[in-house]
Amino acid sequence: MPDTTPKTALVTGAARGIGLATAKRFLTEGWQVGLLDIDGAGLQRAAAEIAAPERTLVLTCDVAMPAQLESAFAGMAKRFGRLDALVNNAGTAVFKPLLETTHDEWQRVLAVNLTGPFLATQLAARAMADNGGGAVVNITSISGLRASTLRVAYGTSKAALAHLTKQQAVELAGLGIRVNAVAPGPVETAMAKAVHSPEIRADYRDAVPLGRYGLEEELAEAIFFLCSDRATYITGQVLAVDGGFDAAGIGLATLRGERRNL
Repeated sequence: MPDTTPKTALVTGAARGIGLATAKRFLTEGWQVGLLDIDGAGLQRAAAEIAAPERTLVLTCDVAMPAQLESAFAGMAKRFGRLDALVNNAGTAVFKPLLETTHDEWQRVLAVNLTGPFLATQLAARAMADNGGGAVVNITSISGLRASTLRVAYGTSKAALAHLTKQQAVELAGLGIRVNAVAPGPVETAMAKAVHSPEIRADYRDAVPLGRYGLEEELAEAIFFLCSDRATYITGQVLAVDGGFDAAGIGLATLRGERRNL
């Protein structure tokens, strides 16, 4: 008989932004979803907004802490009994010049952005293997594909996560587990609205060929696709969802303004 149990996803960094939008996208397709975040109060607000207690589980957890992650995965197993997709979206950033970034700041960014997905994927792979396989999507960043100022810890952590994605894909394929990454460009999140000045926003609009910020829902769509049965032959890839930002390279503002191919 076919398995009629709803599929289950775990989304880290699910209290807001891309993570919350992704959780909603899974729920729209009838999945059960674990929402994990270090921000307990934010998680409660997200759960109230979603209003689907029978299909969601709230998990307050620091992804850089192995014991907390193990407890969260045990909670998922107890509640849902299966795991089909993991979205490693939790992240943190320090925007400082290289010479001003402290050792503690460097360590924390790498612990959350790189070690967290490493640990979570280890735990997820064991659960997925028991169910015949699954999919993992790591959320990297355009900052991991091209260097920029003030991002020495963040950009390095995301570049390393992109390579970790390939390592995981190669090693876990034999278990029926696919691993891909999504690299967002500038996205219209609450954080971006708070920290991007009008001048920065204008610069991004100029540099992005599509001329705008991405939407959280557009990122969620790409993430869900990579976890779905429509992507069963895709693994080890980093998908830039950035309006063409990475493809455009450095470019020249004058030529971009004139839309000339010179």
